[in-house]
Amino acid sequence: MSRIRKIDPAHWDLELREQFHADEATELELGTMRMFAHRPAIAKGIIALGGGIARDWSLSQRLKELVRLRVAFHNQCRSCMAIRYRDAVDEGVDEDLVCSLENPPEAPDLTEAEKAAIAYADKFATNHLSIGDADFDELRRHFDESQLVELGTWVAFCVGFGRLGAVWDMIEELPETFQDKTSDSVTPWSGAPTVVR
Repeated sequence: MSRIRKIDPAHWDLELREQFHADEATELELGTMRMFAHRPAIAKGIIALGGGIARDWSLSQRLKELVRLRVAFHNQCRSCMAIRYRDAVDEGVDEDLVCSLENPPEAPDLTEAEKAAIAYADKFATNHLSIGDADFDELRRHFDESQLVELGTWVAFCVGFGRLGAVWDMIEELPETFQDKTSDSVTPWSGAPTVVR
């Protein structure tokens, strides 16, 4: 059971409901927004931030999804690991590719740019103070300054909100594999995910 009570969209602030397109969303897509709905102004700000990232995204959706899933693994955010976004699936993110996230440096189907971004995300999620100039030198081999800002913002978004999702423990709507609390560690490559919009 989630640690924060979920609010049914019928009881949300009307502007929030419209901004989130709540009437068109599945239970899984509503996600933690049902908890953020307790504080509508904060919820709207989160939507605005996520929307800004989506509108100004120049990197591939594939890279975005791979980074999100790797951070979800470190966060142990089951709801993050249980979903795949349609635009990333359309760019070739299938479960074979997701399995590459188990050992990214050795994965033959990841590009060097993807490996660099994932290595950065790994450090950001597990020991952010270990990130140094050498890491940025490697990133600059693949990304320009604006893309580094984009990538850093996305990783920060995933780390922060993924950890919040894990702490709030919202797992009721997830596929069974991701609900199993007997397992200490769940992975994005260990279950049957759901594709969302």
